[in-house]
Amino acid sequence: MQEIWGSFWRGLLQTTWLESIAVMMGIVSVYFSRKENILVYPTGLINTIIYIWLSFKGQLFGEATVNLYYTIMSVYGWLIWTKRKDNKELVVHVEYSDRKIWINQLGFFAFFYLVIFASLHYLKKEFAPGVIPAADAFASATAFTGMWLMTRKKVESWWWWIATNITSIPLYFVKGYVFTSVYYFVLLVMAISGLIEWRKRAKIAIS
Repeated sequence: MQEIWGSFWRGLLQTTWLESIAVMMGIVSVYFSRKENILVYPTGLINTIIYIWLSFKGQLFGEATVNLYYTIMSVYGWLIWTKRKDNKELVVHVEYSDRKIWINQLGFFAFFYLVIFASLHYLKKEFAPGVIPAADAFASATAFTGMWLMTRKKVESWWWWIATNITSIPLYFVKGYVFTSVYYFVLLVMAISGLIEWRKRAKIAIS
């Protein structure tokens, strides 16, 4: 325990200003997401662009791919969340996934997990021995799925975020990004809160 605490403290002291900005913007972005506020996207873009760089630097190539995907999907989500019908009503609103969306999201996750795992396994063998294929692929695939569902305002997106955060806490810790590891713990708590909030909103919409 003392050794873990020592590693944790040393990691915090080594945290760069760039990582600190990324963490703060990520927390702010998730807060706005929970509130269904459009500012989730501009604040999220700052976070994801920084983490593309940090992930490559730490040989977390799956996470780098995720953050590139986040960046693209943030622009897409920004457009979708602001799109309105002819009667000025928003096109998307918080709701549960139907059977078709459930099948799609499970297939979506399985496809990206297998592709990312195979790619990372190759990278580990040939170029980057520090890669952790199974954990990195799982964190990446769940994040891909969660982000896609969030752009459609599906309640289940929060379950995928919870899975991503649980996996990312130890993943970033072993890579020396201790502040980011703490950040994912904060995101885990916020994701649980977001799930509760969006479930309430979905029930109100149904009634």
